[in-house]
Amino acid sequence: MSDEGEGQDLREAVRRLEATVAALETRLAKLEAPGAARPVSPPPAAAPPASEPERRDLEAHVGTYWLSRLGIVALIIGIAYLITYRFGELGMLARVGAGYLLSAGLGAFGLWLSRRNELFGRIVFGGGLALAYFVTYALHFIPSVRVIDSQVLALVLLAAFVVAIVTIAHRMQSETVAGIALFLGLHTGMLSDITAFTLLSTTLLAAGALFFLVRNRWVIVPLSSLVAVYSTHVVWAVRTGHMAPGAPEDDRLFLSLGFLALYFLLFSVALLARPRDLPLRASLAFTLLNWVGLTSLGAYEVSQDQEPHLFSFLLIVAVAHGAGAAVARLQRAPVGLMHAYLALAAVTLALAMPARYDDVALVAAWTVTGLVAGLAARGVESPVLRGVGVLILFVALAACEWETPGRLTLLAGLVTAFVLVERGGTVRVAGLPEPETRTLFTAVCAVGAGLSLVALIGARMPSGLITLGWVIAAFLLFGLGFAVRERWYRLAALAVMGLALGRLVLVEVARLPPDQRVLTFILLGVMLLVVSYTYTRLRDRRG
Repeated sequence: MSDEGEGQDLREAVRRLEATVAALETRLAKLEAPGAARPVSPPPAAAPPASEPERRDLEAHVGTYWLSRLGIVALIIGIAYLITYRFGELGMLARVGAGYLLSAGLGAFGLWLSRRNELFGRIVFGGGLALAYFVTYALHFIPSVRVIDSQVLALVLLAAFVVAIVTIAHRMQSETVAGIALFLGLHTGMLSDITAFTLLSTTLLAAGALFFLVRNRWVIVPLSSLVAVYSTHVVWAVRTGHMAPGAPEDDRLFLSLGFLALYFLLFSVALLARPRDLPLRASLAFTLLNWVGLTSLGAYEVSQDQEPHLFSFLLIVAVAHGAGAAVARLQRAPVGLMHAYLALAAVTLALAMPARYDDVALVAAWTVTGLVAGLAARGVESPVLRGVGVLILFVALAACEWETPGRLTLLAGLVTAFVLVERGGTVRVAGLPEPETRTLFTAVCAVGAGLSLVALIGARMPSGLITLGWVIAAFLLFGLGFAVRERWYRLAALAVMGLALGRLVLVEVARLPPDQRVLTFILLGVMLLVVSYTYTRLRDRRG
């Protein structure tokens, strides 16, 4: 909506420039006419220094942009409350006539204002359309104003009114009119109890907003509609029983999940219909908000009524996002959008695991999920999916610290998983050179493998030989780094070795019994010499 105000200023500046050019052309024609006196041109003046670009006045922006929108929102909400609380005292025809007369008067006033100030007038005109929508909504839904008893007829009238709003805003090519009308229409329905009829009406308004996403590639109107639709469902979710009063819990849950699936499908189809025409940031915002709304609300609903089915629900959400990634690839969408769908699928799958598994099985499930995500990233060249896979592995490593049975097997699996994901090929990140991308992933995976190995060896050692366990873990990391010829594993080994030496000198020299002290220092010396000898041989070969 701010783009339209800036466009109006640009059109006025263009008109002034055209008038100036026309005057200059007339003057030039007179000077070039036969017999016309040709004045001696003065010497060219020095060009004035370039002025700095004019900064937007914050006070003026707040006064013109935000206050007008906040004002129309407050006005429409106030009239909506007036209709709700006072129109019930009127007769049936008076209710209908007074409501539509108010909205028509406000719309006509907006059209009159638009002749003097186009942007401000369109804001008021959009408020008139929103008020007319609320009147149509109230004629069936609000008991004190109810005139129409048939829900089907009321929905048909609302659908027709949404089509009218979309048609008018599209013909005017005004994102301001569309945004004000649809935004207020979506939020005035939240002024009373939210039922299935409310959710159906918000779905109709969301479909109207998505028309502008597909046809006009407007972003603000559909994005605000997405937030409003899920917000309406949140308000209903905390008012249990209103959407389907008296219905069995299973039917109510099915109805709620059906609406959530409908929202997700509507916004996903609109986004993937022409994904190349949208800015990548807008596409990512739609994808992320759509996932948050579906996953959080759906998981809340299922956990309240049918908690054993939570795993199945999240698994379906993960599959849906995987299908979204496939459609994005078929539609030749920006590659970042496909990566976002894949990453969200992996995150949803990881969130589903605690609903089915616990203890050792949960850590194993997270390890497998992270490993599969990290390896799958190689096939689709997705750095985001690979990063999510590594993050899930770190979650499994953190959870492994609280699991005692089978802990050694889990830690060994995590060491293997980190190494396999790190060796699973190189992926590119937009804006970063390939060597820097490779270095980042390798360093993170080396840290994960090092921590897992330290925990594994430490768990096998007696309580008095923990420092020796760290030394052995560092020695194994050195061996791994030399075997795969990867510097970051060796740097991780040096870090672990430094920590072990510090602990040995500062803590355990005076504490260890003589036998353990002898064993620790001898093994430490042998391992340091072996590592140093390996470094020396490698240096000689390179020389």
